[in-house]
Order: sequence, then structure tokens, then C-alpha cells
Amino acid sequence: MSETEVTTAPRPLLLADGRPAARAWSLDPALRHLNHGSFGAVPLAAQERQQELRAEMERAPVVWFPELPGRIAAARIGLAAFLGADPGDLALVPNASAGASVVYAGLERRDGGEIVVTDHGYGAVTTGAERLARRWGGRVRTARVPLDADEEVAYEAVTAEVGERTALVVVDQITSATARRLPVERIGAALRRRGVPLLVDGAHAPGLIAAPLAGLACDFWAGNLHKWGCAPRGAAALVARGPLRDGLHPLIDSWGAHDPYPDRFDQQGTVDATSYLAARTSLDLIESAWGWPAARRYMDELAGYGERVVGAAFTALTGEDARVDVGMPVPGMRLVRLPDGLAGSRLAADALRDRAAGELGVEAAFTSFGGVGYVRLSAHVYNTAEDYEYFAERCVPVLGEWARAARAQRHGTA
Repeated sequence: MSETEVTTAPRPLLLADGRPAARAWSLDPALRHLNHGSFGAVPLAAQERQQELRAEMERAPVVWFPELPGRIAAARIGLAAFLGADPGDLALVPNASAGASVVYAGLERRDGGEIVVTDHGYGAVTTGAERLARRWGGRVRTARVPLDADEEVAYEAVTAEVGERTALVVVDQITSATARRLPVERIGAALRRRGVPLLVDGAHAPGLIAAPLAGLACDFWAGNLHKWGCAPRGAAALVARGPLRDGLHPLIDSWGAHDPYPDRFDQQGTVDATSYLAARTSLDLIESAWGWPAARRYMDELAGYGERVVGAAFTALTGEDARVDVGMPVPGMRLVRLPDGLAGSRLAADALRDRAAGELGVEAAFTSFGGVGYVRLSAHVYNTAEDYEYFAERCVPVLGEWARAARAQRHGTA
């Protein structure tokens, strides 16, 4: 559960002209958008800016592409400032998973090398680690971190898997399926002393954490700008520090391949890089409308309120406490336990997501961990308390019916 229970609904955020914050987005008003954490949502201003850039590209492509590396390099400076990173350490990549793939491709071969991940890791990133370990003739070691683990327990679980053969450790800063922090700062410090490289998957961190790289000792960090930062999709940052970064190259070889890191990432043929150039528009919109500190505070208070009302609805329905202790909570995201029979696996969770969108008109995140299903609540500035009240009143009873039907089918009593 969250560190503090939010009992009062926060007042909705408004634009300067008094309109609801949601009017700055093009989200379908016929749907309830309660899953910002998966794919983000791009403000109209950033959509328009990206369209302007695309029109400029199509008007004169022979002018556009030779000038593009310089424009990307300039964009990196502003994005590095937002993240609190050194511009010389930051390359732009399509998403955090692509950043991880760049790292996997750039590490020198380590025969028999082992890679340590956690059981909270993002599936695509873990899959890449498994493929790299096979190429090395090694294996992946999975640290089992209890959902309710505090900093000490989580730290011990990860570092206990590190041994003589460990060639890389991959840890989420904020976990996707379980909406909790992992103590990457403490893990990074320990690995630095042992000379073991660390890749931090910071996919959810930009925007949700004010300075995601502060106090963090890691060799590689990758974070999505399109999630909480609301940038156009296809915009993420890869931060690499130390000598290992010289081995990193874009996934596409182009004429900038011989440039130093990170400049070599600024030129990748005819890739549409307008998302990089328009990313700052989204970040600036939130800053100018509300200020990022106030926006983060609102998102956290609203997610806490959503946790209370949705959790209470499920508890009343099942008679079991639906609240979840995630050990190290994060702002803006909460977990609520689903009734038995729902989202017991990743595939079942994805199917429930699709069914809820189609039949309930709700875009929600359903996740699974340890065979238990959860609804992951995430909030952004365009959400309001009424969104979560609607989910509690209208969707929870239906989800309860679906759970009962699933249990009956499982036991052959349908």
C-alpha cells in the first residue's frame, strides 16, 4: 500500500483559460483513460509540433536529413537538462528497450558470463538479457524480490545473485508490472565497488521522478520520455558513463558510425526523428501550465485517492483486503489486487486489458506477478478523481462477475 493514505479527492487541474487539463490532449472522451503508464498520451501541442516538423522534412528532405544530426544534438542538451544528465552522456533512442538492446549489443563477449535480473523485470528487457547470456555460453540468474520487500530485503536479494561470473546486472528503477521502486542507488554503489556493470531500466522514471539520475552510480540507464513526460512515442534517453560507453553503437549503422559516443546516435539514415525534436514541447507544456513539482504532487495524490476508492470497492466485493504493500512505493502509481480468477498470468492480464477496453470503455492496466492479478492505477494531470470513482462504481462489479465466471470455468462448474 502507499506510504500515506489519501482520503480526500484532489481538485482537478485546469488550464490557464479555466478548461479541464484533459482539453490539452486529444484523448477520446468516450473512454476512461486510466493507464497512462503503458503508452503515455501526447498533448495536442506536441502532436502539432511533430506534424510541423514532418511537413518541414517532406518539403525538402535533401535539406532536412543533412541538418538533422545538428538538430538532434541541440535537442539532447535540453532533454539532458530535464533529466539532470550530462549532455555528453546522453544519446536518444526509440524507447528504453532499444536502449537495453544497444547495451546488450555493445558489451564485449564474456565467455560463460552471467547476467543478473529480477523477477520484476520488464519482459522484453529480460528476453534480451537471456539472448545475450546464450551467446556468451552463460546464463541468467533471477533475483527473487518479494512484492513487499523493503530496501534492505530488495538489496540483499539482488546482490546475493552476484558472483565471480557476473558480467552484467539489470535492475528496474521503477518496476512495470508491480509499480514499485528498487534500490538502484544502493545496488549501483555495491556493484561499482566490485567492478560489475549495471544497466538501470528507468523506463517509467522521466517525469515521475524529479532527478532520476541523482546519486545513481550505474554504467547505463535508459528511460522513456513518452510515458510520464508525454513526448511523442519513439523518444527515449540512453545515458552511458564510463569506459564501456565507447562500445555502444546505434542499432542502425549509418554515416555517423565513426563519430564518438553519443554523436554517432544522431545520424541514422532516414529514420523519422521528429519525436526527438518535439519531445521538449510536451515537457515545456506541463512546466508552463502547472510546473512539474505541482504536476507530480497532483499525480501522486490522485493515484493515492484512486487506490483508496478502487481498493475499497474490491474489498467490499470479495471480503478480502485488496490493498497491496509494494514495499517501496512510487509516486503516481498504485497496485490494487484483483479477485481470484483474473489476470493470473501476463497473457491473461493482457486479455483482460483488451476486454475491459472493448466492453467497459476503460483503458486500464492489468498486471500479473507471482500468479496473482492486479490492476495498476496510474494518474496524470488530465485524470480526475471522477475517473477512479467511475471505475469503482461501474467496473469493479463487472470485474467481480468475470472473476466468478473464470473460477467456475476453472473448477468445471460453469
